[in-house]
Amino acid sequence: MRITPRAGVAALLMLIGPVVTVSAQLSQPNEAGVAMGHLHYYVRDVAANQRFWESLGGTAGSFGQSVVMTFPDVLVFLSQGEPEGGTEGSIVNHMAFRVQSLETVAAAGFEFDPPPSGVTNVFSPEGERIELFDDTATNLTFTLDQATGGATDRVAARHNRPLEVPIIAHHLHLYLTEDADAVEAAQQWYVTMFGGTPGTRWRYDAVDLPGINLNFSYNPDAGGAPTKGRMLDHIGFEVTNLEAFCEGLEAKGVTLDVPYTLHSSGIGYAFVTDPWGVTIELTEGLRGLPGV
Repeated sequence: MRITPRAGVAALLMLIGPVVTVSAQLSQPNEAGVAMGHLHYYVRDVAANQRFWESLGGTAGSFGQSVVMTFPDVLVFLSQGEPEGGTEGSIVNHMAFRVQSLETVAAAGFEFDPPPSGVTNVFSPEGERIELFDDTATNLTFTLDQATGGATDRVAARHNRPLEVPIIAHHLHLYLTEDADAVEAAQQWYVTMFGGTPGTRWRYDAVDLPGINLNFSYNPDAGGAPTKGRMLDHIGFEVTNLEAFCEGLEAKGVTLDVPYTLHSSGIGYAFVTDPWGVTIELTEGLRGLPGV
């Protein structure tokens, strides 16, 4: 084990119905109506993983049969399952959070690998790697593409300011295995489909969306398996006017895995898989749940 979370965390919540007792806010959407929504992990031991995420600073709640851990800009869903593997080897290699202090994280019982120098990793009870940055890291900042004419993007500029909360979602890193041209293609796809802002995060081509930065690297040895069936089974974007948005995706030639559906909870959802194997759930209504 690489973590010994602090004692005294809340008991596992497995309530039936859309009850979420959380306190953070999802980001407001961009002009396309899109913001980061959630990460959905399938794990063998939900209670142990809940303690892990609580020790990182998440607040526990529930939705249906899933535990929901709330962080600024992202909800982390934990559901019982038997995943085929973690993110390593999949198209989404890892999730990263930004923290005010790695010392505070260490005080919560975490061990770091490698030793921290502004950036390090922690590992969940089932071996899932989560990358952590603090404000001493030199590779946090986001630079807009020159094609923007040097304009300032108010939302993307958050990466270039000191952090004002203990922990917040930072980036998802996609490792593309086909060829180097796939990096540019993926960057353009997320700009076109979700209205993202193109740029670079350190040395990586990137797209910024409210609440998350998407990074793209060419790594032919990374595996590149689809996310479906992995521990991080899918990522989620919260979308305003989702039904119309889905129609717009279809008009752009995107085939939805699951068409727009209105759940009995009142939340709208749809599923799509990007051309490289990332399963994306599109939701409308997570922001409207109590406290979200």
